[in-house]
Amino acid sequence: MEVTLRKKGPLDLSFQAPPSKSYTHRALIAAGLARGDSTLLAPLISDDTEVTRGSLRAMGVDITHQNGSDLVKGTGGCLNCPAGLTLDMRNSGTSMRLFASLALLCGRPVTLTGSPRMNERPIGPLAQALRMLGGEVSYLGKEGYPPVTISGSLLGGDAMVDAGISSQFVSSLLMAAPCAKKDVSLFLGPGIASPSYLDITLDVMRSFGAMVDRDGYHRYHVPAGRGYQGRTYSIEGDYSSASYFFALAAMCGGRVEVSHLNPQSCQGDRRFLAALASMGCKVKGKGDTVEVSSDCDLQGIDIDMSSSPDTVQTLSMVAATAKSPSRITGIRHLKFKESDRLMGTARLLNALGGDARVEGDSLLIHPSTLHGGTIDPGDDHRTAMSFAVLGFATGNVKILHAECVNKSFPGFWERLAAKGLL
Repeated sequence: MEVTLRKKGPLDLSFQAPPSKSYTHRALIAAGLARGDSTLLAPLISDDTEVTRGSLRAMGVDITHQNGSDLVKGTGGCLNCPAGLTLDMRNSGTSMRLFASLALLCGRPVTLTGSPRMNERPIGPLAQALRMLGGEVSYLGKEGYPPVTISGSLLGGDAMVDAGISSQFVSSLLMAAPCAKKDVSLFLGPGIASPSYLDITLDVMRSFGAMVDRDGYHRYHVPAGRGYQGRTYSIEGDYSSASYFFALAAMCGGRVEVSHLNPQSCQGDRRFLAALASMGCKVKGKGDTVEVSSDCDLQGIDIDMSSSPDTVQTLSMVAATAKSPSRITGIRHLKFKESDRLMGTARLLNALGGDARVEGDSLLIHPSTLHGGTIDPGDDHRTAMSFAVLGFATGNVKILHAECVNKSFPGFWERLAAKGLL
């Protein structure tokens, strides 16, 4: 599938944010491990979340989708995994990491594998922590990377976790910890990647009745014996996905409003709105709706986006249309995403006439005259969507393999078409 974007603006548009991918993954797992049944209202149906649903079903969790909700029969933390179970996580990094710890609740070995790119994404720090808590990890290929076979039991105890590459290593251990045989204490080193996602993990855990004590982002303690309790749970809207709509207003001018957003959300990508305001946009919130308006007179920004990784590319597009330089820092871990988003963003921006370069963990973007061109996102959904938004500002940008957006935002192109943008 190919999509070509034409220059648009000024705009006057309204959208509803899709459900949060991060919350959907975690709520499905908590519900699957809970005592009693759960109803998840308005969960995200996407390629990634379907991997999580399918993997839970393979582990004995009954999940049905009815009238826009997921009905999940909890297992009380006792997963029923068949012998020789292999889970194909395809391109879902979140599923790969989260299920590595869940495998210790099976009572028999589980093999985790994925796409070629998935098998290039490190899992070694998580494997080391699992071994400290009673697990055994065998690499079937390159040391420290999937595919892996995980066996043993989640006995509990203390573990040191290196979260410098991904906070998902910690989220994985935390999600499984309420089902451990003994208390679990996790100790994190400095330099945690995307720490705001740990807040999402704890938010879901506590909503399903688990107890977690914490000392900032450095220590977490989960007592054994309480576990999760089934409930009715509503999935909030996704600020990461909403960022593409807000960026439309910033770069094309006019106004765009997005509803179904929790104003008290702990999603780190909420910071994208503050970044737009610093660049010259007007941002107004009322209830669950946020409106961004712009006259396209944008100024560059110097900002640490370590807690907002999924909107870095979107912000880079806005920065490329600003009148002064921008410096986006704290983003070294973007090299380990669905693609190397750090080098890839700079390379693709420069192919469209941009002036971007990577320096250490930072991306520097200077004003330049942009033009159209062809973008191959390399099967990275966020690359496809961010450069699509830039296409509406510059015109004549073709996105190849555009169906990759289904990983997190099925219907992205259809929503744009419904507003007359395609």
